[in-house]
Amino acid sequence: MTYTLQTNREWWSQRWLDLLDSYRFKKRLERARNYARQGNVLSIEFKGAKVLAKVQGSEPEPYKVSLSLDSFSDEEWGYVIETMSQKAIFAAKLLAGEMPQNIEEVFTSNGLSLFPFTLGDVHSKCSCPDKANPCKHIGAIYYQLGDRFSEDPFVLFQLRGRTKEQIISDLRQLRSGKAGNKVENPSLIDVPAPTKQNPYPLKIDTFWTYQEPLESSLVVIAPGVSETVLDVLGNIPLAKDEENTGSSPASDLVMKYLQTVYKDVSQKAVLAAMNVGEM
Repeated sequence: MTYTLQTNREWWSQRWLDLLDSYRFKKRLERARNYARQGNVLSIEFKGAKVLAKVQGSEPEPYKVSLSLDSFSDEEWGYVIETMSQKAIFAAKLLAGEMPQNIEEVFTSNGLSLFPFTLGDVHSKCSCPDKANPCKHIGAIYYQLGDRFSEDPFVLFQLRGRTKEQIISDLRQLRSGKAGNKVENPSLIDVPAPTKQNPYPLKIDTFWTYQEPLESSLVVIAPGVSETVLDVLGNIPLAKDEENTGSSPASDLVMKYLQTVYKDVSQKAVLAAMNVGEM
């Protein structure tokens, strides 16, 4: 497992790393980054809301690292999920694998904070003899988790005590309940009585009309695969500078623009599929 320094991180991932970068011992952080880059992190796994990892240090036996945040109670998560359900954009973006920009408002409005304020809010231990915390082994896990957050924002929620499956399930239940309340007395289709001339008196214009609300638990909306059509097609073959043997700057700009448009369209498609506006 190697760590590659990323220059353009997702904002929620960078927010996590900013916490570590506030640590005043910069040389220790540089060693932690090197550990993450060079494959010293042998494994990372979740046990409930706690992160358990193994980091290879100078000794033959890898060091054991644990890291966790204070989990929110069931009652606190209930308030958070209820607040999330009031705006469809939150569910849509999370389902698309993106953290809503103003997601923190959901937590602060309920007296909570999704991100830790200081390193002291992060509970971490390492089996190495270094008494400083974070040591370089713990620091390496911080950097690796930053990458995990970029790939899947729900990992951050898991540190607060709720898995992706639990959050999506709770959101669907709340949305299903609200949808059910909107259609209390659906109107019946006006079907005329059968006659000898027309024993099956169906109206063509209303035959395919379904008056009952759909059961949301039967509908699963998920983002597409990570590889998009832009990845399959590759860079656009625009003209290159004579001194530039790589891709042309114009091609890079066009691809970045198309990737932004693709992401925006994908999010709007999820919203359209959910068939809701502001909740």
